[in-house]
Amino acid sequence: MPHLGIVEALGIVLCWDGRQTKGDGIDMAVPAGQPIPPIAARRSDDDTPVDGLPKPRRYWAIAAILTTITLATLDGSIANIALPVIARDVGVTPSAVTWVVNAYQLVMVVALLPMSALGERLGFRRVFLSGILLFTLGSLACALAPTLNLLILARMVQGLGAAAAVGLTAALVRHIYPWSMLGRAIGLNALVVATSTALAPVVATAILSVASWPWLFAVNIPIGIVTLALGIANLPRIPGRVGHFDLAGAALSAVAFGLLFTGLSALASEPLRAAIQLLGAIVAFALLLRWQAGEASPMFPLDLLRIPAIAYSTSAGVLCFAAQMIAFVSLPFYFGAVMGHSQIEIGALMTPWPVATGIFAPVSGRLSDRVSPAILTVVGATILAGGLVFIRLLPVDATMTTIGAGMLASGVGFGFFQPPNNRALIGAAPPARVGASGGLLSTARLCGQTFGVTTIALCFHSSVEKGASMALLIGAAMALVAAVISTLRGRGR
Repeated sequence: MPHLGIVEALGIVLCWDGRQTKGDGIDMAVPAGQPIPPIAARRSDDDTPVDGLPKPRRYWAIAAILTTITLATLDGSIANIALPVIARDVGVTPSAVTWVVNAYQLVMVVALLPMSALGERLGFRRVFLSGILLFTLGSLACALAPTLNLLILARMVQGLGAAAAVGLTAALVRHIYPWSMLGRAIGLNALVVATSTALAPVVATAILSVASWPWLFAVNIPIGIVTLALGIANLPRIPGRVGHFDLAGAALSAVAFGLLFTGLSALASEPLRAAIQLLGAIVAFALLLRWQAGEASPMFPLDLLRIPAIAYSTSAGVLCFAAQMIAFVSLPFYFGAVMGHSQIEIGALMTPWPVATGIFAPVSGRLSDRVSPAILTVVGATILAGGLVFIRLLPVDATMTTIGAGMLASGVGFGFFQPPNNRALIGAAPPARVGASGGLLSTARLCGQTFGVTTIALCFHSSVEKGASMALLIGAAMALVAAVISTLRGRGR
C-alpha cells in the first residue's frame, strides 16, 4: 500500500470499519492518476450497474445527511440568543462573547475547501463521519467549558467538524440518489436549511426557558451519536484517491479565506485594519494559485471554475446569498425604525420568508430534474429582487398583510433559485471532483453571507433608517445581477 501522510492515516483510523462491500464500491483509495469511476459504473450484488443507493438504505443515508445539516445550521446561529447569558455567567464583555459565534463561522470558512480536498483523497464517507465525530466531541466540550477561552476553542472544534461534514454533503447526495432525482435531493437540503434557520431562535428560546446555556450544545451529543451510527451503516463507500494531501496549499487557503472573512467583518468599524487584512488575503490567494498551478485537482478549484455552468452558478449563488443575508439583517431594522412596528410584529413579519422558502425549495428541486436550471434560477432571482423592491416601495403605513405578501414573494423567489442553482453546480462537476464542487458550494454560501453582512454594516454607518432602506435596494440589485448571470448558462445542466 502506498505511503500515507499523517492526515490521511488519521482519517482511516477514525472511520475504517474493516468491511469491503461489492454493492457500493470498496472504500479503498484509487491509485493516483486514475479517475474515480462514474456513479453508474458502480455494481450491485448481482453485478448490474447501480445509480444511487437502493431503498430503504437511501432513506437512512439521506436522514444522516439532513440531520447533520440541521445540527450545523442550528449551531451557526443558536448561540446568538444565549450570548448575553453566556457573557454574564463567564464574566466577560459583550464584545468578547461574540467570538462564540465568530469562531465557529471562521473555522468553517477556512476549513471547507481543505476538508473537501481531503474527502476526495480519503473517501467522502470517512471524512464526513470524522466530521460528525469532531462536531459531537466539540459539542461536549462546549457544554463543559468553564471559561470563555475554552468555550471558543470548543466552538472551533465544532466548526472544523461541521466543515468536514457539511462540505461533503453535496458530494454524498450525488451518490445516494439516482441522477434523475438529484434536484429533488438538493431541494430537501434547501428545505432543511430554511427550516433550521427559521427554527434556531425558537429552539434556543425553548431550551433556555427550561435549562442553562450549556444545554444548547449538550443536546447535540445524543443526536450526533445517532447520526454517526446511521452514517456508518448506510452511507456509500466512494473510492478515494491515494496521493499527497497539500498541507501548504491548505495553510494558504486557510490564511486567504480567514483574512477575507475577518477583513470584511471589520470593514465598517476598523477600515485600516480591514484594508491590511484584505490586502493580505489577496497576497495569500495569489500565492495559493501560484503554488497549485499545474495541479490536476487544486484545493482552490480553478479547474472547476473554468467550467461555465459552475462559474455561473457560483457567482449567482454568492450574490443571492448576499441578498438574502442583507434582507434578513436589515428588514427587522426597517420594519422597526422606518415603519414603526413592534418587536412582536417584526417577528411575525419575518416568518413568511423562511416558510415560503421551505415550501417551494423542494418544488423547484423536483422541477430542476426536468426543467433547465437556467430558467428556474432566472425566475427565482427575479422574484426575489421584485419582492425586496416591493417591500422597499411600500408606504410606512402599509398593512402587515401587504408587507407579508412581499416577504412571501421574496421567500418564494429564494426557494426557487437555490436548489436549481446548486444542482447545476454539483451536476456539472466531473465525478472525480464532486467533493471539491460541494466545498465550493458551501464556500460560496458563506462568502455570500459574509459579503451581505459587510454591506449592511457599511450602509448602517450613516444612520439605521437610511442604511436599512439602501441595503434593501442593494440586495435587490444583487438578486437582479444573479438573474442576469443565470441567463448566461443557457439550457445546460
